[in-house]
Amino acid sequence: MTTETVVTETIGHSRGIVRTRGFGAITGRAVVWIVLVLFGIVSVVPMIWLVLAPSKTAKQLNDDAPFSFGSFAQYGVAWHNLLSQNNGIIVNWMANSVVYTASIVVISCVTAVLAGYALAATTLPFKRMLLIITLIAMIVPPVALVVPLFVEVSAIGLYDNPLSVILTSSFYPFGVFLAYIYFSTSIPTELYEAAKVDGAGEFTTFFRIALPLSRGLFGMLAFFSFSAAWVNYFLPYVLLQSQENFNLSVGLGFLFTSSPALNPLNGAQQSLIGRPEIALASLFLAIPILIVFIAASRLLVRGVLAGAVKS
Repeated sequence: MTTETVVTETIGHSRGIVRTRGFGAITGRAVVWIVLVLFGIVSVVPMIWLVLAPSKTAKQLNDDAPFSFGSFAQYGVAWHNLLSQNNGIIVNWMANSVVYTASIVVISCVTAVLAGYALAATTLPFKRMLLIITLIAMIVPPVALVVPLFVEVSAIGLYDNPLSVILTSSFYPFGVFLAYIYFSTSIPTELYEAAKVDGAGEFTTFFRIALPLSRGLFGMLAFFSFSAAWVNYFLPYVLLQSQENFNLSVGLGFLFTSSPALNPLNGAQQSLIGRPEIALASLFLAIPILIVFIAASRLLVRGVLAGAVKS
């Protein structure tokens, strides 16, 4: 066998390996795209139905195609029917949700960032123990804390008070851990040390160095905190009694159970709340989360990738 033959066979074998690897990469990408498209369809299809449902009457929802469109006027009819329930109390529930959620997001984000920075960049004593306690608090199911929180809230006289929901829901160990990871990995420790050498205290270092570099962290914390607070149901359901203090999740739960459309036991009652009205009310829970996600998407991605490459 000559040298030219060996070289030719080697080159041909190498080309075959390259073609095999190229085909495998294309196949892998195709499988990934197929899986992503399927998950996208499963996620988007219910939302499309939810948007179109209030445009139809209850009869059209039963008789027409699932993704058919009724009329824009029907949205107004469904909204008018919602306002007719308990003198438009749904507007009060929406306002309560905005106040509760905004307060929870501000308190939880501020405390999480301060605590995460203290655990990551200061000489705080017992830091390891505090971090372990934070991790334990993360894995404890929230349902397990409902009874102790109810007893505590009742003991201090905050039962059926909006502050009971705001203060208890601002407990955010997951945010503290995220802030700890962010300040430990994405910001070089040399910056903290240089600031301390120049005579800066802990608060100065935080506000002048750490805080300006934490926009991605704030976007991530705010989104997760908003998503949890906006749809929070169980805790407000336990801590609130008056309908005027309900947030939107608890109020809609009360509204749905009292409607014959979803509760056949109330079939004898006369109610204007049917499936179109329920779909429209559900949009008020879903759309704000979508808007906040789109608005905070760049900060959210920046926060998720923080620390992926250590300086």
